Amino acid sequence: MSHTFSHVLLTPAEMARADQAAIAAGVPGVDLMAAAGQAVADAIEARWLPGAVLVLCGPGNNGGDGFVVARRLLAAGWQVRVALSGAPGDLQGDAAWHAQQWRNDVHALDIHLLDGVDLVVDALFGAGLSRDVDGPAADILREVARRGLPVCAVDVPSGLDGASGQVRGMAVQAALTVTFFRKKPAHLLLPGRQLCGEVVLADIGIPATVLQEIAAPTFENASALWSAQLPRPDAATHKYKRGHVLVNGGARMTGAARLAALGAARAGAGLVTIAAPPEAWAIYAAAMTSIMVEALPGSDLAPALADKRRNALVLGPGAGVAEQTRRNVLAAAATGRALVLDADALSVFADQPATLFSALRGPCVLTPHDGEFARLFSVAGDKLARARRAAQRSGTVVVLKGADTVVAEPGGRAAINANAPAWLATGGSGDVLAGMVAALLAQGMPVFEAACAAVWMHGEAGRLAGPGLISEDLPGLLPQVLRQFYAG
Repeated sequence: MSHTFSHVLLTPAEMARADQAAIAAGVPGVDLMAAAGQAVADAIEARWLPGAVLVLCGPGNNGGDGFVVARRLLAAGWQVRVALSGAPGDLQGDAAWHAQQWRNDVHALDIHLLDGVDLVVDALFGAGLSRDVDGPAADILREVARRGLPVCAVDVPSGLDGASGQVRGMAVQAALTVTFFRKKPAHLLLPGRQLCGEVVLADIGIPATVLQEIAAPTFENASALWSAQLPRPDAATHKYKRGHVLVNGGARMTGAARLAALGAARAGAGLVTIAAPPEAWAIYAAAMTSIMVEALPGSDLAPALADKRRNALVLGPGAGVAEQTRRNVLAAAATGRALVLDADALSVFADQPATLFSALRGPCVLTPHDGEFARLFSVAGDKLARARRAAQRSGTVVVLKGADTVVAEPGGRAAINANAPAWLATGGSGDVLAGMVAALLAQGMPVFEAACAAVWMHGEAGRLAGPGLISEDLPGLLPQVLRQFYAG
């Protein structure tokens, strides 16, 4: 069983398959529901002192979990009331069985039930919600929000689409969300991640072996996905074996390429060169020490590409949206070498993206933010779906940046990043990331894993920097981030 399975994310449909596989393997569904409800009650007791709790139960399995929570909290000394969406007779299967074990009153949804309540358990609708939340359920959730009552959500806050992280109609902010077996994409994608509050992942007795048949292609970006592929220099390594990153420097916005070059150097490239127009050469040369600076004839990158030892190329940061940038990208793509395209190298193809995609021959990573992405790709859907469609359309690994960065490859694998702090929302941080990706590619790391590793390390460096971060801080923090992977 691969250790990456611990970071698999399951859509609601895949989670349903996991439940069915566990039941087929001999784990009774009624026991899975009992374990889920017990896990929620345990998490509540670990965080709140006993008080008055209202458990909101829906008509499906999420509501069945809620009835278990109610019984467990009542036994633990809480004052418990249960409200049900719909009629008790509408419940089926395991949910009906657990509802029958609740021997006290079951109320219809009514906002007056919130009077005197210290905590609300939201077990109305789970991750597989197929329609917008409306009617009495929406009314009581709005009242919960208006009163500012703390909420513990079962699986996801009701109204949150478990596959996309998007809100269906409405959803209330949870202080705590307890989910089961594996997280769902909604626990990591915005706005879902914020609405979930603290997320507790509970083992409810589903064997991990069921993941082998599900073969889910979505992961939380974590070192288990890529640490085995990290380049590991040995005693015989020399600088040329560690790869040579070439960064195309712009004539006016010189800071961007310098940040990319420093990111590449700190991420382990043996050599880094900035190739710059002659009028900017002195600016680059005066600013860099360990980074080489080469003057181009005019702004044409082609002569700098003649040295085939320059095996990973970064184009776009500070390049300018100009015809020369377009020509340089096409020349770099024609080499078939590892290529990272960011910023202006993407925007310059907004009028003819197919020209770019058809030119790409070697390993390639595109690193757009939402604005650049929209210029290059006309795809719809949630962030995960858009990144996947873009990767398939372009034939590249796409890093769709943001607080919930998604890394997607053409074959369908995708990873959602969750460690990036808000401090990374600052000019130049994406340039550092582009250089980091290129450095890992230059050292021979597979393209999807290189992109995932760079994104995670970039987030970790941002976390270490903390408030007040500026993009120049990030390269200097990478040794501290890398050290954990090379200890001993």
